[in-house]
Amino acid sequence: MSDGISVDAEDVVGVLTERIEARFDMDMDHLKAAVAAAPTANPDATDIVKWHGHLVAAQAVLNRAEDDLLTALETQPSEVDDPTMGLAHRVNAAVATRDGRAIVVRWLLDPDALGKKALAAERLARLRPRTGPAVQTSAPQRLPGTPAPVPASRAGGAVR
Repeated sequence: MSDGISVDAEDVVGVLTERIEARFDMDMDHLKAAVAAAPTANPDATDIVKWHGHLVAAQAVLNRAEDDLLTALETQPSEVDDPTMGLAHRVNAAVATRDGRAIVVRWLLDPDALGKKALAAERLARLRPRTGPAVQTSAPQRLPGTPAPVPASRAGGAVR
């Protein structure tokens, strides 16, 4: 990864965690607590905490996959068998997942990132969770003297 993030797996999470803490001027534990207490107060912080959690989880999966692969390789003769190759593929998939989540966190941290301005930003804002109902939840009021609507099943004749 670029932007000063080392290729070392542990450094990816560490560097991004430091950037998050610097941006919000608090450590991750306090930021998580603040987001848990008021998730709608700062949607950017809420998104970053959520994706940082995904990143940390992906790193844990990667660590386990690497440990399993190393254990299997220690018991292998010179040729690698199919189950061990499967573990290698699992490590590759875990790296891809971790790196993808790191990219999302980096994007969330960058206020000038592509797609965060103008029309794209408006569209992104529409995707955020709403605080109220998206559609009217009560029946519209009828004017006095207007007959009630007849359900389609009673409107007459069989519907086919």
